[in-house]
Amino acid sequence: MSAAVDLIQIVVTIMGLGVAAQVLADRLRIPSVVFLILSGVLVGPEGLGLITPSIFGDALQAIVGLAVAIIVFEGAFHLHLDRIRSAQRETIRLVTLGAVGSLVGTAVVVHYVLGTPWDLAFLIGSLLVATGPTVITPIMSVVPVRERVASTLETEGVVNDVTAAILAIVTFEYVLLESRGLPTLVWEFVLRFGLGLLVGAAVAGVLWYVLRHGRQAVENAPQNARLMVLVSSLAMYGIAEVLGARFGASEAGIAAVATGGFILGNTDIPYRDTIEQFKGDVSVLVISFVFITLASLLSLQDLLDLGLGGLVAVVAIAAIIRPAAVLLSTVGDRLTLRERLFVSALGPRGIIPASVATLFALELQPSPAATTLVGTVFLVIFVTVVFEGGLARHIAQVLDVIPMRVLIVGGGRVGKELADRLENRGEEVVIIEQDQAVVEDLRREGHTVHRGDGTDQQVLERAGIDNAKTVAIATKDDDVNLLVGQIARNTYGVEDVVARVNEPSNLDAFDDIDIEPISTSMSVAWSMDNVIERPRISQWMRELDEDGDVQEIEVTSDEHAGKSVSRLTEELPEGCHLALVSRDESDQLPHPSDRIEKGDHLTFIGRREAVRDAIDYCTT
Repeated sequence: MSAAVDLIQIVVTIMGLGVAAQVLADRLRIPSVVFLILSGVLVGPEGLGLITPSIFGDALQAIVGLAVAIIVFEGAFHLHLDRIRSAQRETIRLVTLGAVGSLVGTAVVVHYVLGTPWDLAFLIGSLLVATGPTVITPIMSVVPVRERVASTLETEGVVNDVTAAILAIVTFEYVLLESRGLPTLVWEFVLRFGLGLLVGAAVAGVLWYVLRHGRQAVENAPQNARLMVLVSSLAMYGIAEVLGARFGASEAGIAAVATGGFILGNTDIPYRDTIEQFKGDVSVLVISFVFITLASLLSLQDLLDLGLGGLVAVVAIAAIIRPAAVLLSTVGDRLTLRERLFVSALGPRGIIPASVATLFALELQPSPAATTLVGTVFLVIFVTVVFEGGLARHIAQVLDVIPMRVLIVGGGRVGKELADRLENRGEEVVIIEQDQAVVEDLRREGHTVHRGDGTDQQVLERAGIDNAKTVAIATKDDDVNLLVGQIARNTYGVEDVVARVNEPSNLDAFDDIDIEPISTSMSVAWSMDNVIERPRISQWMRELDEDGDVQEIEVTSDEHAGKSVSRLTEELPEGCHLALVSRDESDQLPHPSDRIEKGDHLTFIGRREAVRDAIDYCTT
């Protein structure tokens, strides 16, 4: 009875700490992995002694295996084909050549610095390929870098989670089977991997058919779909492991869940949204259990045994291997040098290395290799998560990769058209939209979209309102537009707040709180009046939208202050003209002898590229 009570205490403690770590992480905007590791060490045998994983006995390996199955399945489920197809060359190279470079570089460091055999060094290297969405996504939610940077890091995390798991299987098989010869090793791996592919594909196919064609009670259909997906992920792992044990091909389960998750994630299944949300909640609990349990297994002596060499290895992996792999993989014109440096500085390892390393270590015990494997992997995870995750925003600020952005609340026809126009001029635009169907359409067209309620401050913060130079509210509800405008202006101090006003009688309400109102009826009437009374100008403005631009900037550089209009005009790129000089709320046509002063607003007109070059010239 005592053992049962102890088991209940351990499970309740782990789940409670896991939820608390998640809530604290959300509040402090720090990856939850940091708190999970600290919690595991704190309540483990070398801390308060509240958790003693030995009570699980031989079942711990099976429990960790099932947990890893859920985690790998979710990662593969989110690995969509369209994301892979749309990935830029730099991202493709990062998850292929970069992964290989990280594997080899880490193995070399571990071998020579820690003196481990090559097989164990490559096993550690294969595990540390993974950065993982469980640590990258929380960081990206608090560091509002450009979408191309966030997409690169998130795609790398999702792909490498699965890649690391499969690489680890290959290497682990070598560690276990090298004494039986290379042909045997190749056969054993093909058998394990092939069995995993077949089982994963078969279970995924059956589940897809049941979800698409099975008859279910309408009111319980979403719940049943969630449960079937969860059970299927466990079934894939279990069936592959059982069959593998019969045919001498254990460890086929990870390949099975990776295959099944990828297939289901790229097929048209009903209730996808609710399935994703449910699996996200389950994954939080599973990750909490695994991380806290595994961290409690950590022995301080294991880390101390690594000595100075362990710290040298971590520094080399994080500060040399990672930057070298990223910088070589991302050569091109999509990412700037500063953005490439930021990506190279952000490579925190997550749940896959920790859980799979412990799973393998349990099989390798009592060999010293098990201690080296767990100690090295956890030391790299802890250092990279704490320092790279905790300092990510500061690193981004130092490298100046957090852009000022335009935040559009409402992704309907008005919001989408506005986003198109702004992005064509090179603005960094983020849209907030509640409707999932609209969100998916916008994302398919290449827009950056955050799903949520624009009146929710957490949603606004995740979308990057702290770095917004302009907030444009474009929903059909004037009350919503007014509330969002108040929040943007009063809570976050956004200077430029523009709002769509659907009912002309509400214009004064927006004016009263210093929000620039745009009446939809007046805008349409103004456009029609231009066509009627000023047809040539109206046509010219439409043509200007196609290949031209009009932009206004503020003179903030001392270098350009004091210049005459004639001199500045001579320095402008061909195809760009200075159309207006604004000073102290007054506008005037530029005269050649006029002097430009700091704080003046200059309006440029001309070809789009020429205007952009002029803006770059005058703001540097």
